[in-house]
Amino acid sequence: MRQATRRHAARVRVGPIGRLGASAARHPLVTLACWFVVVAAAAATALGGIGGQTLFDRLAGSVPSVHGESSAGADRLASSSGKSVTLLIHGVDPSDPEVVTRTTTLARDLAALPHTTVVDPLAVPGGVHNPQVAPLVAKDGRGILITATVAGVGGHSASQTAVDDAQRLMDAAAHDLRAAHQGTTAAVGSTQLLTDSLMSISESDLRRGETVALPIALVVMLIVFGGFIAAGLPLIGAGASIVVSLGVLLGFTYVTDVANTVINVVTAVGLGLSIDYGLLVVSRFREEYRASVAAGADARDPATRLAAVASALDHAGRTVLFSGTTFAIASLGLLVFEPTFVHAVGIAAIAVTVIAMLSATTLIPAIIGLTGQKLLRPGALTRLPWLGRYITRFGDVAPEEGFFSRLTRRVQRHPALVTLGCVVVLLLLGSPVVALTLANTSIDAVPRASSQYTFETTLTDEFPDAAPARVQLVTTTREHLVDWTRDVSKLPHVASVQQPQKSGESWTARVEVNPRDGIEVVRSIRADPPPFAHWVTGIDAGTVDLADSLARGAPWAILIVAAGTIALLFLMTGSLVIPLKALVASALSLGASLGLLVWGFQDGAFAGILGFDADRVYGVDVIVLLLALAFGFGLAMDYEMFILSRIKERVDAGLPGREAIALGLQRSGRIITSAALIIIVVFAGFATGDLIIIKQLGVALAFAVFIDATLVRCLLVPAFMTWQERIMWWAPRWMKRLHARIGIAES
Repeated sequence: MRQATRRHAARVRVGPIGRLGASAARHPLVTLACWFVVVAAAAATALGGIGGQTLFDRLAGSVPSVHGESSAGADRLASSSGKSVTLLIHGVDPSDPEVVTRTTTLARDLAALPHTTVVDPLAVPGGVHNPQVAPLVAKDGRGILITATVAGVGGHSASQTAVDDAQRLMDAAAHDLRAAHQGTTAAVGSTQLLTDSLMSISESDLRRGETVALPIALVVMLIVFGGFIAAGLPLIGAGASIVVSLGVLLGFTYVTDVANTVINVVTAVGLGLSIDYGLLVVSRFREEYRASVAAGADARDPATRLAAVASALDHAGRTVLFSGTTFAIASLGLLVFEPTFVHAVGIAAIAVTVIAMLSATTLIPAIIGLTGQKLLRPGALTRLPWLGRYITRFGDVAPEEGFFSRLTRRVQRHPALVTLGCVVVLLLLGSPVVALTLANTSIDAVPRASSQYTFETTLTDEFPDAAPARVQLVTTTREHLVDWTRDVSKLPHVASVQQPQKSGESWTARVEVNPRDGIEVVRSIRADPPPFAHWVTGIDAGTVDLADSLARGAPWAILIVAAGTIALLFLMTGSLVIPLKALVASALSLGASLGLLVWGFQDGAFAGILGFDADRVYGVDVIVLLLALAFGFGLAMDYEMFILSRIKERVDAGLPGREAIALGLQRSGRIITSAALIIIVVFAGFATGDLIIIKQLGVALAFAVFIDATLVRCLLVPAFMTWQERIMWWAPRWMKRLHARIGIAES
């Protein structure tokens, strides 16, 4: 029997991926040793900081920006080398003698620091009643701002030591004021403090997301596989992939700026992809092994296991290759956009995808080769009363007939009706997109968990003239600015335009708007430009410039992603219709998820569940919109590949189209459902974090996966493929001939 098993294994022809997996399983200790060295090196450098800074030490701020009119105007107003720290005091009478004494002492100590200029509204003639210091006085008169600016010398940046000393003095003064006046708000703020706070929250969100996602993912895989060993393999692969990806990201920080939120995005995506691919490989191995034993192979012969690994990787490994390449193509589209933030996400996503593919095709097979029969034995959970029976049934290899094949056959009775019904539902879910408003949540929505939350919200609410302007006009002369402000004040949604102020060599005036209308006001102002040198800057102007920059890159990104997807699916299936169907189905799915995103965040429906302040979230983050489309498309193609690979196997075996669809969905349905559930848990776990940009992205991708794995893959795809089965595998003759020469067969 053993010799027959070996002869059978020798006759099985496998491709390069199958041979790679079999080699890893045949030499598991060598493969695991290589992975251990790589993972240990990545962990030591990226997380331990051996030989330099840790990854988190080298991360940049999370506010994406582009070169444009807004940045040009801001550059004219900004000090190139100075750094400022501000003490905010609110809820107390500024003329209180004790307050005056403490602030006077603070201002004197600050002024004694090297190259430091202090602005104290209580020290000017007339005090808080002087119009020149009005921006530094609270609207209700019960608060002031004291700012210390450390200037650079000789073209160098400001002394960080002096900045730290200024902050320390202000912190001490704030502590004394809070102790002396109960209920008083006294907080210190600066750009650096805000950046450091967001870095800390990003790291905390990362730990929280993993803490929430990984245990639930393990439970799901225990149910899928019925045992701890099989369930743990995808998690081991995911852990290794993430650690190595962090090491790769550390290398990128020496080439380009990598924002703190990139870590969260890449970790969530890498975790989802790695678990998906590991789930697919382990499941296919168990299926191939059971089939070999059923065909007469010796279950105890190691050759049977190696042959099953080779066959599993020849099929599932090829699917992983197709799926990962599609996701990499979607990430490649991000590289055509201008912001370095987007470049970093795209490069990191490609890196984590490649590592996840290598993990699934080498690390997982090596562990399979090492665990041997233990992987195939029923787990301890299967011996539990009552529950064990259901885990055993669900954790076994999917039968030829079951829930998904029965569902597909019901769908196939009325395929046109089901197709139209699904399209209508998806369009309805996506309808809120017509009211989409773009925002920059990195600036607008400082999380409650941030140490700068009190400072930023009080500054915005009580010192609006000192807070960053939402819309600001900049010219070179006062006369030009006066003429311009007269016209701007007449535009819709403009509450008022403040008096012109001198700022260096320029003149500036703030335009007061509701934050939800700021982008529309910026576009209205720019639609009728004045005939002199001018700039529209501010938070909302920067958001408009960012959105316009992304819109300029969108056609090229769409072309890259669409062309790459069509080419890849054509090579896989030999059909021109299937790639076009996949693009349309993914577009409908993404539109529905974005509609739910608008409803949940822009309209505030998710504020209570996710714990954010709906009044400070003015729309969907521009970057979230881009990343949700790119990654949502990549994940949708994951499940498209899972289904198509199984259907194509049946078609190549000579089954009729309808039967191939039903059996293909039956074989892939359980894995798709399990993988989708795990990815939903991963993104939902990261959505529990504090950063709004991560909340929005997590919710968008969770909805995208849920809609795609249920409504689209279980109903729309089989219905449409059945409805159009006569043309589903069609391609022009010249393309058929091309596919015959260069196409990649699934088996």
